Amino acid sequence: MSRRFPDISRPRGETGIGIAIGSGSAALLGAVVLGAILLGLLAVGGWQARARDLGQWDDASAIAQWYRSLMQPDQPTISCCGEADAYWADKVETGPNGETLAIITDDRNDGPLGRHHVPAGTRIVVPSNKIKWDRGNPTGHIVIFLSVNNDVYCYVQNGGV
Repeated sequence: MSRRFPDISRPRGETGIGIAIGSGSAALLGAVVLGAILLGLLAVGGWQARARDLGQWDDASAIAQWYRSLMQPDQPTISCCGEADAYWADKVETGPNGETLAIITDDRNDGPLGRHHVPAGTRIVVPSNKIKWDRGNPTGHIVIFLSVNNDVYCYVQNGGV
């Protein structure tokens, strides 16, 4: 008894995947593919729609690069640290012995910045070897970088960029 195998040649009008063009199966397959593409576009569009720009990203890359690139003036191979150590100190006084006194003016919420709290109005003596003179400052504020013990890593005047 001989066994017959089905004819595997493509009849006229069929695709290479065995579905006749114009058949209900091809229409269903096309609808599924189109639906998947649309679902993908909606997913990407929905993800982008959730992103908010309240102006917080203006110059973000330049400022982030600035924070990352700062090195301590007295130890140029050691970083000033980062935004989690940075406080605005827009008021400055001269102490009785001629030292720089930075007055914290930063009222931002510490939680999102990941930093310890230093109350506004706190006066910090800035050692002269911690004042950076060689770099500008794109933040619009005098910035002081502090350890958790309020030791000064760096003090950067406003402007110059």
